[in-house]
Amino acid sequence: MSNFDPNAIIRGAQLTVVGAIRALQNPGLFKYEHYRQAVIAVAAGVLIRLLIAVPIALIKNSIWLVLRVAPASTAPTTLAASTSSTASTTSNLFTKLDFLAESVLQLPFMDSLNWVDLTYAKKHKSDDPTTLRATYYPNMRLYSSHGAGRSQQAAMDAGVAFLKRYGRRTALSLVVYMFSYVPVVGRFVLPAASFYAFNQAVGPIPATAIFGVGVFLPRRFLIVFLQSYFASRSLMRDLLEPYFSRIKFTPEQKRRWFRDREGILFGFAVGFYIFLKIPLLGVLIYGIAEASTAYLITKITDPPPPPTYAGGYAETQTQWQNKVEFLKLPLENLDAYNISLLRRDRTPSILGEGTEKGLSAS
Repeated sequence: MSNFDPNAIIRGAQLTVVGAIRALQNPGLFKYEHYRQAVIAVAAGVLIRLLIAVPIALIKNSIWLVLRVAPASTAPTTLAASTSSTASTTSNLFTKLDFLAESVLQLPFMDSLNWVDLTYAKKHKSDDPTTLRATYYPNMRLYSSHGAGRSQQAAMDAGVAFLKRYGRRTALSLVVYMFSYVPVVGRFVLPAASFYAFNQAVGPIPATAIFGVGVFLPRRFLIVFLQSYFASRSLMRDLLEPYFSRIKFTPEQKRRWFRDREGILFGFAVGFYIFLKIPLLGVLIYGIAEASTAYLITKITDPPPPPTYAGGYAETQTQWQNKVEFLKLPLENLDAYNISLLRRDRTPSILGEGTEKGLSAS
């Protein structure tokens, strides 16, 4: 079964809707502290936009002045190419800066994970307890994310890693875009980039089809297509950071983890990516996306054991055990196959301490 199967992408899009609905039902999502952090993040986004927009405006005006003295025969073509390139670069920068603003917002992933456990327990309170899945929150909260006393250094390291990652990708995008204007061979650059991007994900035959269609599509459609694909993948990695900051994977294990789930992750992320494009409000949508990711985690991973028994757990998660069964489930029965019943002995109890307290308080 292909990891980028259309059924997996559709199921990921369905989880976007179901997860968002579950998240919006959580009264903890609307705490004052979350709103305050959202306001800070939006203000940071506006400030960063202004800091970037001013130099870009100066560059555009400088290009305009240069083109005013360029030969008349080449000015229109050059102007169109330069303006389009600058606009594309500006869009890419603003997209990346939106993610930077969103990283200011510490979102309630763990609170949402607890809410998912509570909702599951209430929904199945009349079922046989031995058939219920184990909970996620009670053991997950025992894992350290970055460690006490290192929050400032961890934030700085995360910021540097962010700038390196997105700076490298933005530079590569600009290089590919500029080469697409080379005479004769330029028309094949973006389709070739599409083939390279999708070959490993979907296989050579679909990637070749994408290449063939891309040769005849206008450049702007290919740019939007590639940008949406890579931005959705980056968004998904950002949304999963609270999970991976607690469950420690090696780079190779994480690569295999993403590879085995790339179809459903893409379907989940692309819906939120579209809404994140809304200026300023995107950072608020990001909060719902992060909360929805907690629901997603309960569908594509097994409940974690206590930290003292976590040895080897990450390796067991590199392959999604119930993928085939889960993708075949009807939409109204997504709670089935959360965990293989043969492997439930990893978790000490069906309802952990944190969930039991939450149920007794509700």
